[in-house]
Amino acid sequence: MKTVLVTRPKDQAASFVKILEGYGLNSVVFPTIEIRPVPGWSVPDLEQFDGFFFTSTNSINFFIDKLLQEAPEKLKTLQKRKVWAVGKTTAQDLARHGIETEPIAKVADAVTMMEEIASESIAGHAFLFLRGTLSLGTIPEVIKKRGGKCIELTVYENLPPSLEETTKIKALLEQGELSCLSFTSPSTAINFFDAMGTTLLPEGIKVAAIGTTTAKALEKLGLHVDIIPESFDAPGFGRAIAEGL
Repeated sequence: MKTVLVTRPKDQAASFVKILEGYGLNSVVFPTIEIRPVPGWSVPDLEQFDGFFFTSTNSINFFIDKLLQEAPEKLKTLQKRKVWAVGKTTAQDLARHGIETEPIAKVADAVTMMEEIASESIAGHAFLFLRGTLSLGTIPEVIKKRGGKCIELTVYENLPPSLEETTKIKALLEQGELSCLSFTSPSTAINFFDAMGTTLLPEGIKVAAIGTTTAKALEKLGLHVDIIPESFDAPGFGRAIAEGL
């Protein structure tokens, strides 16, 4: 049986493991990022912003939790403003709080999302971007280039995997026990190869990226990406991996 390395955080890995099992694939879960809230920040005055950007479930969870604790009345401002989300899952999580999002880009990555936003929606407007510590900075860069103002608020941090778990995965790689390495974000890829201490992989191991942003991050590290799904979501990713192995 072929084995896929799943690098998602523990709380997000179980559902993807089930998808892979449905295709007869074994999984080894190695969370290359541990997500924790960043201390010391407070919810800003949301009235000063014309729009908000969320790129992940993590950014929603940590921001909304804090907002509901500190100033629940500010949720109404979010519900009235323009809100952009990367991917259907992120949009669905926002919808649970009564927050409607702008149309979702066909390709679920920040680059495509920004390309599909009209320039007049950016120029002269102020935005709040909720991010993690490993954000690539695509959204604020585009906003500034188009004449808008972007405030970045880091609400969660990405921590590397433990030394003990890293040692186990290194052994599996060396023993040829892994058929495919799967990555669902640039941070999972960066942290994985930082932990391994090398980007050199044994012959025959395939590299899978859930979308183009993650693929570009892997290519930047000097790796060849073998598998990218047509649909940038967990079901599509699982299917692409099964077909590619």
